[in-house]
Amino acid sequence: MTTRDPRHLPFFVYGTLRPGQLNHDAFLRGRTEKEEPGRLGGTVLYDGPGYPYAVEEPGATDPVRGELVTARPEAYDRLLLELDELEECVPGDPAGLYVRVERDVVRLRDGAAVRAWVYLAGPAVTERLRADGRRIAGDWLTHRAPDGRRRTRPGPDGR
Repeated sequence: MTTRDPRHLPFFVYGTLRPGQLNHDAFLRGRTEKEEPGRLGGTVLYDGPGYPYAVEEPGATDPVRGELVTARPEAYDRLLLELDELEECVPGDPAGLYVRVERDVVRLRDGAAVRAWVYLAGPAVTERLRADGRRIAGDWLTHRAPDGRRRTRPGPDGR
């Protein structure tokens, strides 16, 4: 029997890693213990080229919706590395596409705050999105067709 390392936080996923989306099967299928609906406050969502970006914004009123994913203990370390690579995140380097941060996520089934890893837009990406990005409501899946294509028209910059 494998015991859980208390330093192993769940992941909060809100885009292509959600069940039924492109990267869920490639990265998470068979490697998780639980996947539970959750929401992340203090953030807003932007539509990117094929995937979303969550950006911190204190006071935001439409939380980002997604899933809290608890990895199997034996898969955790490798999965963490693979997700960092997928998200173009280098821990400690703010120049990445995303940064991985610890945040409290509300688990919907009981309203509990759960500490989790969240991939947020990196600083340079955040600056660009705030200047000319396309903000969307808090659930990226409502903006995507089942095959992952965009349901809504892209903005003038193609996003």
